[in-house]
Formats: sequence, C-alpha cells, structure tokens
Amino acid sequence: MDLQSLAVSLIIGAVAGWLAGLIMKGHGLGLVANILVGIIGSVVGSALLRALDVSLGSGIAGAIGTAMIGAVVLLFVVSLIKKA
Repeated sequence: MDLQSLAVSLIIGAVAGWLAGLIMKGHGLGLVANILVGIIGSVVGSALLRALDVSLGSGIAGAIGTAMIGAVVLLFVVSLIKKA
C-alpha cells in the first residue's frame, strides 16, 4: 500500500466514522476514534453487504457508504454490549 492509498483509506475511515457517530450518538467520536471505527466498519460493512449480495458501487462514495453502514452496525453492537 502506497502513501496515497493509505491517506485515502484514513480519510474514508474518518468520514465514515464521523457519519456513523452522528447517526448513532448525535456527535462525532474524535478524529482517531472516527478513523478506527470507520476502518473497522469498512471491514464489517464489506462482509455484511457481500453476504447480502449488495453493492454500493466502486467509487469513493460507495466506499464511504459501505464503511458507514459497517460502522453503524459496529457502534450498535458496542452499545448493546455496554448495556448488558
């Protein structure tokens, strides 16, 4: 992975994590937490959408959408675990 790909991945992760934070809690989680949630959410979202045989496209918007869906699912599961 070259430096440009890493930078794009971090930006997509940050945007997706921030959007998921807005959806789930009403505010962002901070830059580093947003990036981590977005990157992990990207993996979760890719697996989930692949299992459902759904594609959001191959561009940056599709990548952000996939990562955001996964990040929302991730934050939802974390909130359920915290309540238990």
